[in-house]
Amino acid sequence: MPFPPIARYARPMLSLNFIRENPYVVRKAIADKNVALDLDALLQLDGEVRTLKTRVDELRRQKNEISDGFRTASPEERPALGARAKAIGAETAEVETSLAEKNAALDALMLNLPGIPWDGAPVGPDESFNIVVRTEGEPPRFDFEPRDHVALIEMNDWADLGRITQVSGSRTYCLKGRLALLEQALMFWAQQRLSEQGFALMTVPALARPHAFVATGHFPGHEEEAYHIQQDELYLAGTGEIALTSLHTGEIIEAEKLPILYAGYSPCFRREAGSAGRDVRGLLRVHQFYKLEQYVICEDDEAVSAEWHAKLLANAEMLLKDLEIPYQVIEASTGDMGLGKYRMNDIESWVPSLGKYRETHSCSTLHDWQARRANLRWRDGERKVRFVHTLNNTALASPRILVPLLENHQMEDGRVRLPKALQPLMGGEFL
Repeated sequence: MPFPPIARYARPMLSLNFIRENPYVVRKAIADKNVALDLDALLQLDGEVRTLKTRVDELRRQKNEISDGFRTASPEERPALGARAKAIGAETAEVETSLAEKNAALDALMLNLPGIPWDGAPVGPDESFNIVVRTEGEPPRFDFEPRDHVALIEMNDWADLGRITQVSGSRTYCLKGRLALLEQALMFWAQQRLSEQGFALMTVPALARPHAFVATGHFPGHEEEAYHIQQDELYLAGTGEIALTSLHTGEIIEAEKLPILYAGYSPCFRREAGSAGRDVRGLLRVHQFYKLEQYVICEDDEAVSAEWHAKLLANAEMLLKDLEIPYQVIEASTGDMGLGKYRMNDIESWVPSLGKYRETHSCSTLHDWQARRANLRWRDGERKVRFVHTLNNTALASPRILVPLLENHQMEDGRVRLPKALQPLMGGEFL
């Protein structure tokens, strides 16, 4: 599908001046992030666009000059001036058509420009180059053979995982009874915790227009992961970040309004394209889920956004510690962090049945890369308008979080002991 041009919704993801002046920096980011982008072709197009713009300006100057000359020209001179004006008009139309085409081609290339990653990111093409920063908590030691979450669910009649596939197909779930209550209680509990940290709770729709996906950097490149409602030209979002990023598109936020802290709660949908055969059993990888997303808009100061990155990460860790789930923090490599991210830390929670940690949270700093796409700006103390920095991190995503929660707290008889933080919400020690 054709994507809205940058000129309408956003600005270049890196300023063209920066690209022209720092081609080696940009070239290194392209290589480190394993992006298929020909920077030389982009710079050549940029040069052609600038040349054509200069020519259009010159032709318009000449036409204005002729128009001014008509007022004082004699009747004998006017036919020649008219012919010259007509010729200039025709050339202008031709150059403007070429300029529009080359501008569109340049915009398309600009959408594939990566953000510059931070110096501390491990350099590598994929997740195999990620580094474990630290490990928190000890995986439980069972004196019995632990069950996986599906066995626990079936044993306690907490879901209809089999029946629901007749209705909605694979990778869907249907919780019931105490587990359904726990899912709702978990989300409400997490919302309260973030509210205490100063985040404004936002319930946002999963439906979004294509430009909102372009603004966050999900499009182009990840269209196959989103459900497309063609009749209405809408897509189903896989994260509340998509709606939250575009809420302030085109606005200039005054300095005293920053930072903006949102806790976005929404249903989320992912097609899980490319995951055939992976995590088909159970709740780890489903098409529809619920997510509470931390989202920050702050001034474009590297130190300030670094502080917020640490805060978002700390919030996620606070929740996991209260849930008494062992986890590890990951420093994502340049090739795994995504096109626009400056820095990304994943949190992986321990899943006993798999004997390994699995991702449950992802904390990302994007500096002004996303803001340029979404046209998110602020006015500083000197009244200068600048692009903001944006950050996001999962607070909780369900039902995925239920997997480590059930498995780490299971007992030999199949019951699940609730963490102390959840016991008041569920009215007892056990689920």
